[in-house]
Amino acid sequence: MEAENFIEEIINKDILDGRVKAIQTRHPPEPSGYLHIGHVRNIVLNYGIAKKYNGICNLRYDDTNPAKESQEFVDAIQEDVKWLGYEWKDIHYATEYFQQNYEYAVKLIKEGKAYVCDLSPEELSKYRGTLTEPGVESPYRNRSIEENLELFERMKNGEFPAGSRCLRAKIDMKSPNMNMRDPVLYRIQFKEHQRIGDKWKIYPSYDFSHPLDDALEGVTHSICGPEFEDHRPLYNWVVENCNTGNYPKQIEYANLYIKGAILGKRFIKKLVEDKVVFGFDDPRLYSLRGLKRRGVLPESLIEFVNAAGITKSNSLIEPSFLDHFIRDRLNKVSKRVMAVLNPVELEITNYDENKEEEINLETFPQLEDKQLRKYYFGKNLLIEREDFIKEPNPKFYRLYVGAEVRLKGAYIVKCTGFEEDEKGEIKKIYCEYDPKTKSGSNCEKKVKGTIHWINPNHCEKCEVRLFENLIDESSSEMVEGQERAVDNYKLNPNSFIKKDNCFIESGLDINFSDRYQFIRNGYFCLDKDSTNARKVFNRTITLKETKKI
Repeated sequence: MEAENFIEEIINKDILDGRVKAIQTRHPPEPSGYLHIGHVRNIVLNYGIAKKYNGICNLRYDDTNPAKESQEFVDAIQEDVKWLGYEWKDIHYATEYFQQNYEYAVKLIKEGKAYVCDLSPEELSKYRGTLTEPGVESPYRNRSIEENLELFERMKNGEFPAGSRCLRAKIDMKSPNMNMRDPVLYRIQFKEHQRIGDKWKIYPSYDFSHPLDDALEGVTHSICGPEFEDHRPLYNWVVENCNTGNYPKQIEYANLYIKGAILGKRFIKKLVEDKVVFGFDDPRLYSLRGLKRRGVLPESLIEFVNAAGITKSNSLIEPSFLDHFIRDRLNKVSKRVMAVLNPVELEITNYDENKEEEINLETFPQLEDKQLRKYYFGKNLLIEREDFIKEPNPKFYRLYVGAEVRLKGAYIVKCTGFEEDEKGEIKKIYCEYDPKTKSGSNCEKKVKGTIHWINPNHCEKCEVRLFENLIDESSSEMVEGQERAVDNYKLNPNSFIKKDNCFIESGLDINFSDRYQFIRNGYFCLDKDSTNARKVFNRTITLKETKKI
């Protein structure tokens, strides 16, 4: 099978060499928060590779930290993975393997490869050494096997205070890789776990449970982020010394970051707790929940990840690269509708006050089946306030006195005047229409501008929410994916703008599944705050930027 990245090259070689026959991966999220766009690459790789090679990918929760985990996140992760279009074979939990983890820890003790250490967390850190200085052996390193077995059993039974003892692997305190300097395998914890209650008083470290769970589950390739590269020797040590009979291979790929995007769980959680955002599904966040609510389609995220490529060094991507895939997918599927977000009245003075006429509008002009729909033209309309200026400007291809534009799907009109209120705000615009210029009538007259409009007799009032990046550009720099300190950010004052005097054409089948291009205003979706009485729309993204006067 042709390899599309370096990970698949490794897999192909393992198959060719006979190391593996059937491919098995795993998606191992920690249920301590909501998934965000940074997790999509891992999801695409693990589920995608399993599918490509007709293998298996299991969803396995790394639920070894009861202090941070909850059922809420367990459920949300499953929903988000399904939203992306992937399916697991089985669901597992790290806690399923706790008994086997414990038995392998006992095996290591009996073989003289693990010991109970009484050093405090502070002492452990001090004895560990530095990058330039070797570590110092614990004074408890040479306890007898019998004493270690007894102490470890008592740890399991909850006889010692949390933090007073731990189980460590006996490897090499002089190793240049600090992860190999007698790493901690088990800690004492007295926490209520959302899944297993208080059954266990000791919890395995990730470095111990993860490789063991991979091996016990039948994983052939453990695909993970670059932060685990230095842990790979320990991963291999655990697998080899526990000797489960299965020897998975850990492969690291680089992380994908977006400039100016806050991705860290801690950062997002603080924004929610400080009520800077509505919640974890705020459309300004890059959580999958937020992106979904904003109207981003899952195919866009998968296409974005695949186009960015799978690399060995971290990538910092400009937001415009992601925007391209969001727009491209929305352009293909979105229904075109007319909506006015900042209305001003327009009166066609030479049109019959008692007359309305049907016009045809294309719902899908981007598709072969354009699906015409009916709308109604009349004397009094609403247009965007930004489509009119007081002073003539030949480079402004919309309305000013003397200028002509085409009203979308209808006629060419010429501006003849306007009214202002006492504050100088435009109150009404006056135009005359040319009855020989109706769209579809083979009219030869051409104008440079076309604007959209709404008939107030055939529309619904709605709320529209406009979004920009949450963080102001001056404080949104990221270096190798590390955001500035969460307390130093500066909010973008325009990150959320609510407009509650907007109008959309009536007679449309508006639903949560479809996407809509409000002509000339961008791509929109229906928000969950919508009611039967009032629709609320989120702008997913603007149309491709064009120069404006």
